[in-house]
Amino acid sequence: MISSIYNGTVVHKRFKPRIHFFRYKVFSLLIDLSELSTLDKKINFFSYNRFNLISFFDKDHGERDGTSLIEWVKKNLRENNIDAEEIKIKLLCYPRILGYVFNPLSIFYIYNNNEKLISILYEVKNTFGEQHTYVFKIENDNLLQHNCEKKFHVSPFIEMNCNYFFRILKPSEKISVIIDQYQSNEKILFASQDGKRADLTSAELMKSYLKHPLMTFKIILAIHFEAFKLWAKGIKFIKKKLKIRNNITFEN
Repeated sequence: MISSIYNGTVVHKRFKPRIHFFRYKVFSLLIDLSELSTLDKKINFFSYNRFNLISFFDKDHGERDGTSLIEWVKKNLRENNIDAEEIKIKLLCYPRILGYVFNPLSIFYIYNNNEKLISILYEVKNTFGEQHTYVFKIENDNLLQHNCEKKFHVSPFIEMNCNYFFRILKPSEKISVIIDQYQSNEKILFASQDGKRADLTSAELMKSYLKHPLMTFKIILAIHFEAFKLWAKGIKFIKKKLKIRNNITFEN
């Protein structure tokens, strides 16, 4: 099996207008999308598009209507003039636990048949049920750094006139995802996720689950708890101006 588990931590540090910091332990799955049906059969308490202790649903990503994620990725690659033939797609995300998941950020890693990264898709969600995907073409897979304008309302405590700077490692024995957010050339937020790899087997998945039995519920509760603390610190609440469902931008 190519698919993996990564156990690690998520960190957020806000610098302006007030310092605010938190760290939570999590586990993520790095799923080769071509292996989902096999995972469904081989891991008793994992299901694909069916309820189970731990599960993965196509409708949690992409078009979010249950259609093929592989075809959705290929369509977006073609529209961004990226070769979509003979590719391998891996998705870093939280799984559903007891039927529930919220993924603030999911990352699609797209490889060609020589195992070279050719594209990255950053799929960002907010708690209003909306999603925006940033599609990047990869020219040099030894240096994975991406800049883009913020085009999607995420936190109700950060304005839209910001830029993201993504820095990630190719998944191997470790993962590392770092996002710096800038406003008027000042860094206002640092966010990261790291993790160590384990094989995606029944035993390893159960170990991860037992360490974090209600992880996906904890994530959404933590988001609202940290938002309350920001509000209590007197940080201005910014009302969302646009209502969307799924947006995509193609970046350089």
